[in-house]
Order: sequence, then C-alpha cells, then structure tokens
Amino acid sequence: MSVPTMTETVAICAYDVLLPERGVAALVGDLQIALFRTYDGAVYALGNHDPFSGANVLSRGIVGSRGDVPTVASPMFKQVFDLRTGICLDDPDVSVPVYRVQIDSGQVLVSLGDD
Repeated sequence: MSVPTMTETVAICAYDVLLPERGVAALVGDLQIALFRTYDGAVYALGNHDPFSGANVLSRGIVGSRGDVPTVASPMFKQVFDLRTGICLDDPDVSVPVYRVQIDSGQVLVSLGDD
C-alpha cells in the first residue's frame, strides 16, 4: 500500500465490523489510527499513539464517557482522552490527533487531511 497524502480520505473497514464500546487499530501507510464505535453508533478516529507511554495502544483502551463527553482511557497509565477532540482530560496540555470520520455505503471513511 502506498502512503496516502495528508488530504486523502481512506476507506478503513465496514461499519458493521466495529463493535460498540470497542476500539480497533488500522494501519494506513505508516500511520496508526484507532477507531472507536460508541453505543449511540458514532464512530471516532484518533491517533493510536499514547503520548504518555510512547506505545501504540489507544485502540485497546477502555471506551466510556465523562458526563456527555465520549472518551477512551489509555490501557497503559489510564489517562482519558476526549474522542471528539483528542484532548487529554487529565492533562489538557496533551492531545492526540483526531481524524474526521464519515460512513458511506456501510464503509468507514477517515479523512487524513486538515479539512
């Protein structure tokens, strides 16, 4: 697979393979993306790299919420990240990349650009 350009939208997987409240990792070129489907059916995409541990493990995190904020807690040191913004709720100076997600014809598409 060639490395996608940073403005490309990439089909990652079928929506139906994503289980509610679980994460999965996807490799797009050299980029690791963590995808999460919440119970309400929303899908979120973050960078899979945990900035606190340095490991690519966020897709293995615990999906939940703080109030109305959908979250994932890192499986390493348990820092919690907002699935919508990528901001760490325990240390707001730290964040992970967030990618725009859309569902089209049952496929999960992730935009790797800044749009």
